[in-house]
Amino acid sequence: MGRHQAPRFVADAMLGRLARWLRVLDYDTCYQPELDDHQLVELANAEGRILLTRDRHLVRFLRPARVLLIDASVPLEQLEQVILACRLPPPTALFRRCLLCNTPLCPARPGELSGHPPPLPPEGTAPVFQCPRCCRLYWPGSHTRRMREALYLALPGWLPGG
Repeated sequence: MGRHQAPRFVADAMLGRLARWLRVLDYDTCYQPELDDHQLVELANAEGRILLTRDRHLVRFLRPARVLLIDASVPLEQLEQVILACRLPPPTALFRRCLLCNTPLCPARPGELSGHPPPLPPEGTAPVFQCPRCCRLYWPGSHTRRMREALYLALPGWLPGG
């Protein structure tokens, strides 16, 4: 499956951490915890997204067109379930999508960072990416290193370089 054909997801309110991990892997994952079950199903169906949920009642009574019932309670185990069930290929790069709003990131220009509100990357950090929607900055650091390590441990052999 090519990246242009990658499935898109919508996660219910119980799966916010799973949504974040899918975004780390550059999978388009809508997460709007304020939506009720009917709205989630409408969104998933209208946009051709796979609904990720732990709510058996939602699956049984609202019958979304595409759904994956998540059994695991630990976020990285949930991620593994999605990867296996949807046969997701490894991403070409990590941390290319905003973890807050799901928007693809753009390279930040160093001259534009001086007026940006904190937090700012340490001087000389490269590369720096910015969300064009919410303006949050992303850069390699200890937080991304820890997340990579967690992924390599949870998904041995799946990610390149792991």
